[in-house]
Amino acid sequence: MRPSTIEEALAQMHNGQWFGWSDPFNKIYANLIIIDSSKSKPTENEINTKLTEIQEAYDKQISDSTSGKTKLKDLGLTDDEIKALLGA
Repeated sequence: MRPSTIEEALAQMHNGQWFGWSDPFNKIYANLIIIDSSKSKPTENEINTKLTEIQEAYDKQISDSTSGKTKLKDLGLTDDEIKALLGA
């Protein structure tokens, strides 16, 4: 599934549980808290930039997968053969 939340971007910024939420039911920037004192709070812009980066990587992976499947079909492979090769 395509990344779409700031939580997904935050999880990619550092390892481990370094952030949390003052309101876990409203995960917005205003409610972001840093629980690992060795980390600093990123700006909202830094988080949005990271989210865009991981969305673009996801989109490229999907595009490359679709392109690869199309090329295999162009070579004459059936859908079942492609599925057997790729496992999907």
